[in-house]
Amino acid sequence: MTDGSSKGPDKYNFSTECVTIDNPDAGKDQFNSSSVPIYQSATFKGMNGEYDYSRSGNPTRTHLQHHLAKISSAKHAFAVSSGMAALDVIARILKPGDHVVAGDDLYGGSNRLLGYLQSNAGVVVHHIDTCTPSTVEQYLDKERTRLVLLETPTNPLIKICDVQEIASRVKAVCPSAIIVVDNTMMSPYLQRPLNFGADVVYDSATKYLSGHHDLMAGVVICNRDDLAKHMSFTINSVGNGLGPFDSFLLLRGLKTLAIRMDRQQASAKIIASFLNQLQFQVHYPGLKNHPGHHTHFKMAKDAGAVLSFETRDIKTSERIVGAAKLWGISVSFGAVNSLISMPCLMSHASIPAHLRAERGLPEDLIRLCVGIEDWEDLIDDLECSLVQAGAIRRREEQSTSSTLSSPEGSLERVGEERALGWQRCLPSDANNASMDGALQQPHTSGDAENIVVSAPGKVILFGEHAVVHGVTAIASALDLRCYGCLGARSDDTIHLVLPDLHSEYSTKVSALPWAETEVEKSDASDGDGNDVDMNPTLIAAIEKTLPPSITGKIRGAVVAFVHHYMSLCYPTKPSLTFTARSSIPIGAGLGSSAAYSTCVSAALLLYMQKVVINRQRATPHISHSGRKYIGVDIAATVNKWAFASERILHGTPSGIDNSVSVFGGAISYARGRAQPMIPLQGFQSMLLLLANTHVERDAKAVISRVHALKANQPGLFDECMRRIQDVVDEAVRCFQDTDLPRESMLVGLGKLVAANHAQLELLGVSHPALEMIIAKLKAYGLQTKLTGAGGGGCTVTLLPDSFGAGGESGKSGESAHTLAHVTSNLAQNGFSSIVTTVGGSGLGVLIDKKVWDMRLVDQDARESVAPLAGIFTQSSAEELAGKMKECGHWVFV
Repeated sequence: MTDGSSKGPDKYNFSTECVTIDNPDAGKDQFNSSSVPIYQSATFKGMNGEYDYSRSGNPTRTHLQHHLAKISSAKHAFAVSSGMAALDVIARILKPGDHVVAGDDLYGGSNRLLGYLQSNAGVVVHHIDTCTPSTVEQYLDKERTRLVLLETPTNPLIKICDVQEIASRVKAVCPSAIIVVDNTMMSPYLQRPLNFGADVVYDSATKYLSGHHDLMAGVVICNRDDLAKHMSFTINSVGNGLGPFDSFLLLRGLKTLAIRMDRQQASAKIIASFLNQLQFQVHYPGLKNHPGHHTHFKMAKDAGAVLSFETRDIKTSERIVGAAKLWGISVSFGAVNSLISMPCLMSHASIPAHLRAERGLPEDLIRLCVGIEDWEDLIDDLECSLVQAGAIRRREEQSTSSTLSSPEGSLERVGEERALGWQRCLPSDANNASMDGALQQPHTSGDAENIVVSAPGKVILFGEHAVVHGVTAIASALDLRCYGCLGARSDDTIHLVLPDLHSEYSTKVSALPWAETEVEKSDASDGDGNDVDMNPTLIAAIEKTLPPSITGKIRGAVVAFVHHYMSLCYPTKPSLTFTARSSIPIGAGLGSSAAYSTCVSAALLLYMQKVVINRQRATPHISHSGRKYIGVDIAATVNKWAFASERILHGTPSGIDNSVSVFGGAISYARGRAQPMIPLQGFQSMLLLLANTHVERDAKAVISRVHALKANQPGLFDECMRRIQDVVDEAVRCFQDTDLPRESMLVGLGKLVAANHAQLELLGVSHPALEMIIAKLKAYGLQTKLTGAGGGGCTVTLLPDSFGAGGESGKSGESAHTLAHVTSNLAQNGFSSIVTTVGGSGLGVLIDKKVWDMRLVDQDARESVAPLAGIFTQSSAEELAGKMKECGHWVFV
């Protein structure tokens, strides 16, 4: 341990400080060596000297630690045997029962160590999205949260945490909690988290600090004397202090830290721009379209030299990595030589596949760690790898649709069907035009306007499965939505982009089976007398055109979109791109497919002017009470097409999901009655807890099992149906009883929830994970049931008003504490949860948009607005709703 702050503020600039190694407390070397000597000795003679045993202290390590403290502007610095040893030293402050809040995008070794502590040391670990400060706050426990672990940028998705904002919130709730930041990717040259509220910062010095991958080392710095004393004791006790020879090597590497990183990140900016202009999904904070760009540059001097990108196909990514020659295939980063890797197969392979999927880590992700080689050589090698892997192709003729040019000819993404030239620029220009994320879209026609729509998810409060068999169901719109953007192209292509499913699909318009649009359409109906515009022959023909790689949910989404496009857009056959994003958990039984179907249907109907909204008469939307601006006639047309899409996706849907998604509010729905859909006028907005099992559902298989039960055990089946109808009837009476006190209503509804789920269990549609959630929440006096088809998916729990987050209900803070405890309990067992409300708006259409059009080419204009493309592709699910609200004036059903 060495105090490096005695001189006060740094006297020189950082690069000068790096090469100026001195230690006034260590005395002068007797031979005046210009390089700190290696004291390669395990022991030292004498009884009262400063050093006696190198485990406890060594002169070479002392010089190193003093130097580290100095260049970090820190009071204390420690050097240990590896980056993981550094985290282990810090984690020794934890005791059984302590809680740790950590990111969901962590280095694999950090994840492994935290998993060990959870399994063997009685420590509770919450892996969450630490890039959203409000999410961190939800998981804080005043009595038990002891450590908050952050990475920024994260590894490997390069997400950004606002250290200052998180530190402020943590200290307000848990003053004794320690905020720890892994600063490996930035180093003290680019970022100093201690200045933004962190208590402890550590680096894997194996990376940028040493810079040559010829040693293993870890560094811990802090300003607090109490923490320094604890860590010094731990290092001496366990004996993981850095050895003298490695201390010497690290001192040598530190001298060139600034000059190395300047060269590396200059090249990284050019490479990120290159990939960005080829329309890959690039994760790099130096790009202006990165969602954390502004937050990052509040804390950091520059963007660093690590980036990652997605290809949308694992095999393509494997071919790219395998074809690289100059880029070495290796884990780690920070060395002078450039590296390429697939984190899910290498550095993060120790994280189970289901956890990687849950945390949004794409299996196709490629991470690039840029070295000091000539940037043109790196670009050439990467370009060759992309071409050889089939990710891009070269076009010798110059594209007239792009304003970007390259002396070697233009490049195009395979499957994108459009040429994109790339203008080489000098490294000094990388901070300017080449880094602008709001690129001109060459495929967008000059006059076309983007159509932006949204639709809510749903929760079936009562009547799952029974509704298909004639029993009434009650459903309500969630305050979670799917968003869709439809824009014109000019290249004879339709393009479907599904970022939440890490997938996209494109095909030539001329290659579609247009002859099948002339075939007579199905006369099937939704059971309520409305013709459904479906074409089974066309659906079969579309299926035959799809490659085998498009499977599962993605296949259904593609078929539904192409069917509706061909049915509604014939004979004009426009070139279009449709992008869909969802804040609704996909596959959890919360109506994400119905919301998608509604968005597809509404966007195409609006584009082809099959329905028309009078924008000039639209008044500002103030609250849900004014949601009926979009007329019932328009909503009914959209609903018909949304139901057709649901049939393509699910076979025999009840129709309730799409009806709620279009009309919003809350409805009772019964097939075959004179008025199938009846709005529940007395319905009051309620607080719900949704718990996601993350168990994949096969809705068709579950529905088939219920049909088999009906055929094989009709007596049991009919009794279940009668009991569910009784539950629904009582719930309707409960909603309509305006004299019933709200608290009594919620208690009564809770009992009905339990009664409904008991019948669903008899139908055999539950799942052990669902039953575990139900049992856990019952301990808090909460009644829970599955929602949707079952067989996995999601549960829904009615919450008392007193559970309002943050005491919004006017109660004391105890309710918020209880809710945090409930969600924490679920998280410990692998279940994620969302607190939301029901009863809001239906279909929404964005009109009078702010000037964020995707076709902006003016430099100043691009920098002053958030491009819609960036919002749709870069925003997290948590950020999406807020950003879409800011885009302009919305009107709703």
